[in-house]
Amino acid sequence: MGAEIISGVPFPYPVAPLILSHHERWDGKGYPVGLKGEEIPLGARILSVVDYFDALMSERPYHRALHLDAALGLLRQESGKALDPRVVQAFTGLYPRLAEEAESRQEPARKLTRVAPLASGAQPAVGLVHESPARTNVFQDIALAHREIYALYEIAQAMGSSLGVADTMALISSKLSNLVPFACCALFLYDDESETLRCRFATGVEADLMQHLTVRNGQGLTGWVARNRRPLVNARPSADYEAAGQPSDRTSLHSALVCPLLFNDRFIGTIAVYHAEPSVYTDDHRRLLDRISEQAAAVIYNSIVFEQTQEDSLTDPLTGLPNTRYMFMHLTRELARAERLKSEVSLLVMDLDSFKHINDTYGHHVGDRALREVAAVLRAAIRPYDICVRYAGDEFIVVLSGCGCDEAERKRFELQRAVDDLRFEPRPGKALPLAISVGAAVFPHDGASYETLLSTADSRMYRNKARRKQAAGAPAPEARESAKDVAPAVSDVDLQRPAIGIL
Repeated sequence: MGAEIISGVPFPYPVAPLILSHHERWDGKGYPVGLKGEEIPLGARILSVVDYFDALMSERPYHRALHLDAALGLLRQESGKALDPRVVQAFTGLYPRLAEEAESRQEPARKLTRVAPLASGAQPAVGLVHESPARTNVFQDIALAHREIYALYEIAQAMGSSLGVADTMALISSKLSNLVPFACCALFLYDDESETLRCRFATGVEADLMQHLTVRNGQGLTGWVARNRRPLVNARPSADYEAAGQPSDRTSLHSALVCPLLFNDRFIGTIAVYHAEPSVYTDDHRRLLDRISEQAAAVIYNSIVFEQTQEDSLTDPLTGLPNTRYMFMHLTRELARAERLKSEVSLLVMDLDSFKHINDTYGHHVGDRALREVAAVLRAAIRPYDICVRYAGDEFIVVLSGCGCDEAERKRFELQRAVDDLRFEPRPGKALPLAISVGAAVFPHDGASYETLLSTADSRMYRNKARRKQAAGAPAPEARESAKDVAPAVSDVDLQRPAIGIL
């Protein structure tokens, strides 16, 4: 087909036969005719070597680009098989000088944006083309279009390989850099309830600053794109800092390209790229980022839904704490890690005292509020890498990694004091003291499985509750039937003898 197209062009020398025969092989096993050796036109044999070498040195959907030595080695392997040995020898001998000449001339290579005619005195986009006037022609445009298509193909492939928002954007941004230059790339996601856009991902220069930005709809660059659902080209990045209430002089970025993300006509956010040089972005860049945004919108939306579903399945809706399912996942990992490293893990089981009295006296809505306030106190009192779980009803569990018996005991008293200090008002002006009973178990001293640790800690928590009731002058509550099912019965002797390392 290529030879047929070219045959209509009045070249001063025969070109169509070279196109037609450049997939013939030196050993006669090629196509379309099966020519062999010097039956193949010399120009086609030269073209075969160059085409073969270019394929080896280029990124393709079916293989990664090879290093120069490996590519030249494969050329030599095919010498006398697919390729003319004399041409291979000439090419490999000439290549160092040809490469040096190409480097000195700074021919465009893998620069994916075509160059529009420049206005008088204007400079081309920094990082895209050499500052000298570009010598564009139809062959360069074809090559650039091919590379654009391949870069877009790579992005499409990458988008399907991840579920989380951050992972998806990390892949997109790594491929996007082959198409659109940027110093920083950011994703802003839209919240319908608050009508704000919050940065959910940023990479590159000032990524740490960018990740803290939240912009209202209609404000800054991101807010303008959200309201108008149209891209902005070469806008001022400091406008987003100002809209987020941050000092605009903190940024070293001077141009921005922002495109909307639309899924089924629903606005979900923006993708923005920023550059340190002013007026970098062209209409070609906008076109490419627009196309990528069209592809990315559905993938990012699915990532949002996936993350929300995952969070809902692992979070207690009342307190916002992790739920039982999450605790078992986390605890299984921590126990395996502790066993491997010969370290310890502590489990604290807590129960809110007199919770039934709160529900019966003030109503379940007040009881829910008490649970939320206790949850907030417990979460604030543990280390960032420990977890506090709402286990069931008014029970909470804290998992302390790398924590032995003495530290668990200190943390038990610390958590009880923190809840004791909580001022809870079931109704305005009415203060009600809250308190928790706590029992602890430590891996591996009190058991090697989470079932044994939970049973031990639960039993000790009820001993603690009984003692606290007795100390307050009230009769000790009867143990739950479920406690009898999961823990050994507590004898009078057990009540008098402290648990080793815990009570």
